[in-house]
Amino acid sequence: MSAKSEDTIMKCSCQELTTTSKNIFKQCFRDLWLFDDLLEAEQKLIDTICVCKQFIPGQTVFMQGDPANTMFLIKAGRIKLSKVLKDGTEVTLDFRKAGDILGENALSGEEDYPVSAWTMENTIICGFSRNCFEQLIMQHPRIGVRIIQNMSKRMESLTSRLSNMATGSLEDRLYRTLMIVAREHSRQNPKGLAIQFPLTHEELSFLVGAHRVSITKAMKTLVGSGKIIKEGRTLILPRGVL
Repeated sequence: MSAKSEDTIMKCSCQELTTTSKNIFKQCFRDLWLFDDLLEAEQKLIDTICVCKQFIPGQTVFMQGDPANTMFLIKAGRIKLSKVLKDGTEVTLDFRKAGDILGENALSGEEDYPVSAWTMENTIICGFSRNCFEQLIMQHPRIGVRIIQNMSKRMESLTSRLSNMATGSLEDRLYRTLMIVAREHSRQNPKGLAIQFPLTHEELSFLVGAHRVSITKAMKTLVGSGKIIKEGRTLILPRGVL
C-alpha cells in the first residue's frame, strides 16, 4: 500500500463502517462472488485476515511494478487504474467504484501489479495479503477449491463481455463503453445518467481501443444523434437509452 497513508490503517470493521456512513459499501469480502458457496464458518475466516485503510484523493493504492501482495475491496470512494507504456505514455484502463475488487493479481500468482491504482476521491478499502490468504487456504483447502471455481465462472463472463465490445462500428463500441461507465459511475440528472467524472478523448481512446481523432469524430456523431448529451465536460446518457 502507499507509504503516504501508513497511519490510516485500521482493523477490518465493516459493521462499524456501515453504521457511520450511507456511502459505505454494505457487503464485506465474504459476501462477494469470489466466495460464493462457502460455508458460514468459512466466510467468517475470511474476516479474520482483512484490514481496512483510508486514502485521500490523488494517493496511490499501489504502483505499476510494486509487488502484487494484497487484494482489496473498495468500501467507499473511486479509483482509476492506469498503465505506463514502454514509450512513457500513461494510459487510463479502467475505473473502480465502491463494491469493486482491486488487485486481483495477488491471487493469480503474478509477482508485480501490472497497473497503478489512484484514488479519485476520499476512499476506504479493505484488503488481505497474499501470505495471509495462502496460509488460510493451506489450513482450509475447500475454500481454495471454491475460489478457483468462482474465478473460472467470472473469467467466462468477462471473456464474453470483451467479445461483445470488440464488434460493431466505432460509434457502437464507444457508446457501449460509455453505457458501462454510466451504469457503474453515474449520478442522477434530469436528462439522464451523468458520468460522475470527466473523460478525455484520450482516455476513451484507450478504453475503446481507437485513435483519439477517431474518438472525437465518433463522439460528435453520438452527440448529433442525441445518444449522448454534453454539458461542459460532463457526459450524459439520456433516459430511455440504457
